[in-house]
Amino acid sequence: MPKVTFIAHDGTRHEVQAESGLSLMRAAVDHDVPGIDADCGGMCACATCHVFVEPAWGAKLAPPSAQEEEMLNFTAERRETSRLACQIPVTDALDGLTVTMPDGQH
Repeated sequence: MPKVTFIAHDGTRHEVQAESGLSLMRAAVDHDVPGIDADCGGMCACATCHVFVEPAWGAKLAPPSAQEEEMLNFTAERRETSRLACQIPVTDALDGLTVTMPDGQH
């Protein structure tokens, strides 16, 4: 299983073993990672799983859909590397992925 690291805004690191085929959001929720609320259950309707993907990993991800782009417009700290964790499927190619959570998500 791929290892993924979630870094909270305060620098706290949460390393999890993520099951391939599930979303990055599901991996965080299943491992009680604080800051990934997933209020909509992964339906791309709330942006409570907003993360910043390290630029080196961005090329390994499919581009955001129009729906994801729309939801990202509602985030307070949108950056070029912003994504919704519910829209990132975990694959073996993402082993070692590191994402950071914005300040507004505790």
